[in-house]
Amino acid sequence: MSAFGGLGSFVRRPKADRPVVDRRPRLDGVPVDRLPEILPEVKRGKRRRITVIGEDVLHRPTREITEFGTKELRELINDMFATNAVASGAGLAATQIGVDLRVFVYDCTDKYDVRHVGHVCNPVIEKLPDDVAGRQTGWEGCLSVPGGGYDLARADYAVVRGVDQRGNPLRLEGTGLLARCFLHETDHLDGILYVDHLSEKGRALALAEMEEHKQEIWDDWDAKAAELGKE
Repeated sequence: MSAFGGLGSFVRRPKADRPVVDRRPRLDGVPVDRLPEILPEVKRGKRRRITVIGEDVLHRPTREITEFGTKELRELINDMFATNAVASGAGLAATQIGVDLRVFVYDCTDKYDVRHVGHVCNPVIEKLPDDVAGRQTGWEGCLSVPGGGYDLARADYAVVRGVDQRGNPLRLEGTGLLARCFLHETDHLDGILYVDHLSEKGRALALAEMEEHKQEIWDDWDAKAAELGKE
């Protein structure tokens, strides 16, 4: 199977050998006809406070989830989706709402502008050869470093394995921003922030930018929370 074959994003043109993108959105990696702009999980969930760099929970590895299908896990994931929506995030790890469990949610697009939504419990990033993973360099920020960002090189194609909240196995493939999201959020669950990958100068610039803009960002989140009824 090619690097992209398992993604489900490519089908063959009739009478041709050129792949085209299936632009249907994906829910937990599965193509669906449509996804609502505001997800059901967002409507059910509560907004929680987003942790900020320097808080201990962000800088240590998380505990694996061992109990699945519980009300507590379902509510946690709903709250993560709601909090991510308030902050207009691409993804959110449990540590970013102060919970040291190995789970993240995501709602972002791939390099073909296809929307992907889902969650992963106990994620592990597959190790891929450099010629398969490729490389992208672009601006990266973090909801736990509000207002700060910096250019960072990441793989352009990533595969994450894990399970859903019921314990069913997942294998998700991402390109572009989605690949960056999978890598960024899994890093969070290992106690790593994107600024930890930067040079000393880059880290200092990102943190200075955060100090300058964080209140503006927090005000924007409050406004979005009011819009979504998540105050």
